[in-house]
Amino acid sequence: MAPVTLAKRVIGGGARGPATAPPVRRQGGQSYEDVLRTLSEASVERCFNAFRDVPWDDPAYALVEDDERWILPSVDPLGAHPWYRSLSRERQIEIGRRRLALITKIGSQFEQLLLQGGSGFLLRTPNDNPEFRYFMHELTEETHHIQMFQEFTNRVCPEVTGGPRWLVNVIPLVAQFGWMSPTMFFTIILAGEEPIDHVQKDLMRRGGGHPLLRRIMQIHIAEEARHIGFAHAWLEHHVPNRSAIARVWLGIMWPMSLRLGADVILVPSRADRALMGIPDDVAAEVWGNGPEAAKFRRDLFSDVRMLADEIGLRTPLTRWAWRLWGVDGRPARFRAEPSSAAA
Repeated sequence: MAPVTLAKRVIGGGARGPATAPPVRRQGGQSYEDVLRTLSEASVERCFNAFRDVPWDDPAYALVEDDERWILPSVDPLGAHPWYRSLSRERQIEIGRRRLALITKIGSQFEQLLLQGGSGFLLRTPNDNPEFRYFMHELTEETHHIQMFQEFTNRVCPEVTGGPRWLVNVIPLVAQFGWMSPTMFFTIILAGEEPIDHVQKDLMRRGGGHPLLRRIMQIHIAEEARHIGFAHAWLEHHVPNRSAIARVWLGIMWPMSLRLGADVILVPSRADRALMGIPDDVAAEVWGNGPEAAKFRRDLFSDVRMLADEIGLRTPLTRWAWRLWGVDGRPARFRAEPSSAAA
């Protein structure tokens, strides 16, 4: 059997699927194999090193505690809240510095989940499957993201704890989806990657902020575009081959993972709220079920809703779950559509 034919058969079945591939779905005029090849080549031609490409010790990027560039912008839900804006300049800087370090710490923890689950996924990927090559590139890049995020946290505010204790305890368990249920694993990946990407792009569009954090976000956004693109392409290619019952079940479970992912990544734990001195009533308004918080959550997942519609996971049978978990709404018209354009 020719290698190309074998590769096509393996791709069609996924990590543990049937030997015969269904017709290859198209994405942007490319076959699935072409998408994987493009992503793999891009990972070779344009990649970053956590300590070579971030100017950690450049005086122009010095981390000064009383730097006004730590003040949270209005695109951040906490930065826009009247409580935060009423604080003294010194308190805004202190909270902003800790908040930004907290975001990178949680980013590091999520990437470690992806790394553990991704290793399990690769262990069950057959020979000649080009998914192996690209996803190995992705995991290599994730190790540098973990290094960047953790180094920033260590230098800015090592006192933050990141995700709640229960999350740290369940990460090894959730990572088992990488080999037990790759389909669920890739939906979990998007539950974490989409909120981080959305927030970072909003911050970059706004301008300003500390230049060291902006450099880290530039690198992360550039490589995360490939990671999110692969998760979208993988689900687009494999989900239509699942049974009708499996697709309904996935359409019900996915919005729950999206809500949990958004809350874990964006809502500070009780310990970190205490560290920043955020009152409980303020936290409830910023990240609870109020109109602004609900809109912010909906905006996070417009790309995911577009994908779910395309692969038939947001249907009359599953739409109730999307509403229940507060992640329903209009799908994006195109990938990475800004929230302002969707308003």
